[in-house]
Amino acid sequence: MNLLSINVGLPRTVEWRGKTIYTSIFKAPVSGRIRVTMLNLEGDRQSDLSVHGGPEKAVYAYPGEHYAFWREKLPEMELSWGAFGENFTTEGMLESAVCIGDRFRVGSAEFVVTQPRMPCFKLGIRFGRADMVKRFLHSGCTGFYLAVLQEGEVAVGESLELISRIEPAVTVAEVVNLYAADAANQDLLRRASELSALPKDWREYFRKRLWEPDA
Repeated sequence: MNLLSINVGLPRTVEWRGKTIYTSIFKAPVSGRIRVTMLNLEGDRQSDLSVHGGPEKAVYAYPGEHYAFWREKLPEMELSWGAFGENFTTEGMLESAVCIGDRFRVGSAEFVVTQPRMPCFKLGIRFGRADMVKRFLHSGCTGFYLAVLQEGEVAVGESLELISRIEPAVTVAEVVNLYAADAANQDLLRRASELSALPKDWREYFRKRLWEPDA
């Protein structure tokens, strides 16, 4: 598991459908050793803290393997690392293999996987197409957020070492499927609702979908 690219960006204003939007969706690769803090990376900042950022969404990671899929689906787009607003473009960390609560070390920093990414309309702004959010969610290529457990420094090319995993494990992909439709899988819903690494609002949402929530 490797770090292919580190991408950062500061908030900017853009015009979208006659409105001025404040967004940090535009990220660009950076080189050298980058400082990681509890809330973001050096040179990066979230724009709307009501839905982005905070300790549970300090860093957004996106599998670089998905770029081949998107280049096929969006041949007119120039897709360089950071195109999806990710801070870390990774290799070897697909949603079907990464689990909520997984702890990773890269460089001198440590992280924990907290949740999948549920995109807002600003992804559509980044790609200049209103259907992008729907396509992104249906693709299953969501990426995932990381909380910072230990501040430090990271650099492109460093490996991501899995330190620990919660058992029984629930993958990022399983959480996405539960969110989308899979209410019949009550055992998985219960396990997801009890994941301490998953943010409270996610756990409450899954608990409400249990058939016998008080049993």
